[in-house]
Amino acid sequence: MIEDPKDETTGPTETEEASRPVEVTAPEAPAESQSEDSAKDASEPAKPEVAPLDGTPDGKTDVLDADEPIRQGGMDWFVLRVASNKEKSVQQTLLRKIQIEGMTHLVGRILVPTEKTKTIKGGKMKVTETKLYPGYVFVEMQLEDDGRIPQDVFFLIKETTGVGDFVGTAGRPTPMAGHEIEKMLLDSRKPEDEPVIKMTFEKGEPVVIKEGPFANYEGTVDELFPEKGQVRVLVTIFGRQAPVDLEEWQISKADED
Repeated sequence: MIEDPKDETTGPTETEEASRPVEVTAPEAPAESQSEDSAKDASEPAKPEVAPLDGTPDGKTDVLDADEPIRQGGMDWFVLRVASNKEKSVQQTLLRKIQIEGMTHLVGRILVPTEKTKTIKGGKMKVTETKLYPGYVFVEMQLEDDGRIPQDVFFLIKETTGVGDFVGTAGRPTPMAGHEIEKMLLDSRKPEDEPVIKMTFEKGEPVVIKEGPFANYEGTVDELFPEKGQVRVLVTIFGRQAPVDLEEWQISKADED
């Protein structure tokens, strides 16, 4: 679904863009008027700033509740291509624009599913947040009856830095299939409080030791200790196999050398 198709989505023409109204700045008022206006403004409460958003226009997080619907009324899910490493900034900018412009009835959730992984090196733990679908943002929105993006929504999205095109053909974005939506939403529901420890190696796999007193020795993975980020390798020393406990970063796959 998220493989680049040959055709890409197109939007309103340059003529429609040019027809948009131009904002004209009024001339500055005399000094006295400005003073009166300043005094008046000082007595009025300041407008609240728009709070940072994450996931939906109402500020909900990317980690969805298990009972949230697959689709919200009248909307469907679409895949938006974005510049590398711009996924989060595009998401935040679009959510803010949608709230400010009052388009929450046309655009719903915008998600960038991530996964937190934990690695251990030199006894120190490092937590990394990894995007599960790099280069893509998932947008829930409502289309026109002819399958096109509403003009105001199109301009709002296309004028955002880092945005590419929606996955689609014949000038219309293609809705995600049901199983793709379920997979994406499931990824968005993963708890973030406990990072996942990913092990690169598997039991029985041949490896080469890169660091430590047994550097350049070949061995076989005998056991994994994910909670410690360690691997037990069976190494042949003086004709006999001996177990050596190493941190995962200290070994590499034998076929990589």
